[in-house]
Amino acid sequence: MKLKATLLAALTAAATVPAQAETLDVASTFPKNLTFLGEGAEVLAQNIETATGGEVKLRVHGAGDLVPALEVLNQVSSGAIPAGWDYVGYWGGTIPVASLAGSMPFGPGPDLFVGWMWEGGGLEIVQKAYDPLNIKLLPCHVTAPEPGGWFNKEINSVEDLKGLRMRISGMGGQVLNKLGVSTQLIPGGELYVALERGRIDATEFSLPVVDKALGFSEIAKYYYFPGWHQPASWNSLIVNMDVWNGFDEQTQDQIMMACRATVTWSLATAPAPQGATIEEFRAQGVETRRFPDEVLEALRAAANEVLEEQAANDEIFAEAYASIQDYLANAEIWSNLQTIPAPSE
Repeated sequence: MKLKATLLAALTAAATVPAQAETLDVASTFPKNLTFLGEGAEVLAQNIETATGGEVKLRVHGAGDLVPALEVLNQVSSGAIPAGWDYVGYWGGTIPVASLAGSMPFGPGPDLFVGWMWEGGGLEIVQKAYDPLNIKLLPCHVTAPEPGGWFNKEINSVEDLKGLRMRISGMGGQVLNKLGVSTQLIPGGELYVALERGRIDATEFSLPVVDKALGFSEIAKYYYFPGWHQPASWNSLIVNMDVWNGFDEQTQDQIMMACRATVTWSLATAPAPQGATIEEFRAQGVETRRFPDEVLEALRAAANEVLEEQAANDEIFAEAYASIQDYLANAEIWSNLQTIPAPSE
């Protein structure tokens, strides 16, 4: 659905205030009000209430308050809870294309990922994988490039990755497995203890301001960049399809408009605070490092293998992968011509 049509529908009904609001309980995969990620659900709730004139409200519950964080998809699918707030890539084991839609290793940054998802056919392709689960997907929050992660050992070569125990989500875990890393998925609220007690040697989670809220700088020595595994990533509101179909078309359009407004908020709010937060980490004694080129090259090669393997095993993943490659190839004709060289020192 294009922006103009959705905006028109939202504005047409903006003055209509219903007699009684419908409140949806939303089970988040993130701790309640966690900076940026959990906060995004609250911003979305405000935007939906505004766009619908109070007809629809969200009551957001933190991870584990209603259901365990990694059970949100199943519970929304069954109708046990009406809606959830998630990182799309969490569900790659159930919905293979969710790994790609969540974040593509060495893939597009936020601007192009938003373009592909909302205007390049991405949403329509990915929704086909959610339909059998009776879930409506609303990608409402895009995250800027994340750091490569927190480590308690130096990574100077590909050999240093072998045997490493690391928490990582999405396709990045599959990539690291090819290089000898033992990966696991642990919800954000459990990561501090896992790293502190040595259950894992390294972890990635989100932007510096989010990592600060989780306390990683207190227990990890090295902060590595770049975030090759998540140059951009999507969080979404997932709604049980029976609940979604219970809304009339006008209300659906208003919710979609609120979703797009939240994407804009996520793009606008991320950049400014990250640099100051990194400086705080450095003042605490954390060393910021960049992965050596050799390591990045090995990761890129492994990522290409994973992407091709996944495309060979799942039809919708293959369609989405081909779509995003075509989108990027076309976009790069323009972006390459617009590239301005870095100033000489």
